[in-house]
Amino acid sequence: MYYLSQDLFFPDVTLTHSSGIIALGGDLSAQRLQLAYKNGIFPWFEDGEPITWWSPDPRMVLFLDELVVTKSMRNVLNRDTFTVTFNQNFREVISNCQQIKRDGQKGTWITNDMIEAYCNLHELGIAKSVEVWQEGQIVGGLYGIDLGHIFCGESMFSKVSNASKIAFISLVRHLQKENYKLLDCQVYNEHLESLGCREIARKDFISILKNNN
Repeated sequence: MYYLSQDLFFPDVTLTHSSGIIALGGDLSAQRLQLAYKNGIFPWFEDGEPITWWSPDPRMVLFLDELVVTKSMRNVLNRDTFTVTFNQNFREVISNCQQIKRDGQKGTWITNDMIEAYCNLHELGIAKSVEVWQEGQIVGGLYGIDLGHIFCGESMFSKVSNASKIAFISLVRHLQKENYKLLDCQVYNEHLESLGCREIARKDFISILKNNN
């Protein structure tokens, strides 16, 4: 496992530990975060832990034409119960992702330092958000990193039923219109699988990522 210095460098992802961890340390500067995502690497750690960088194998992704929208979700979308916006309140979205309680998790990996780092990326036009509104209040959303033709999803939240799914589907439809290649979802979970996401080999993900640059 590699220990980062202040130099802007990451080892090749083929050197990643079987756990998915490729490096420890470094910082959350905009330059380092951009370098990480462009190489298929992302930070994931909790307060009190060293900054931990990951490049899991396999990788959970969505090929945009494989999006699954169930009949019940189509009915929700058609009812126009929610309003969806893009990049209108990034800080509130990431703060809600930090605070939302999740089954099986005692804490959150979205530390206060992480929030400030990604808000900085948002100001640079690199981190993007989707907001889902109901009666003037944000009730769901997601955020991630936009690499241009590949969007790296980071986290999503829902305060009312279906709000995070609305955010996800709205994002994918937007990416489809803009001819994006892929939505990176990082690691497997059943919720993502139900939306059409699937695992691919890391080498295949990196190949798509590099062909995008």
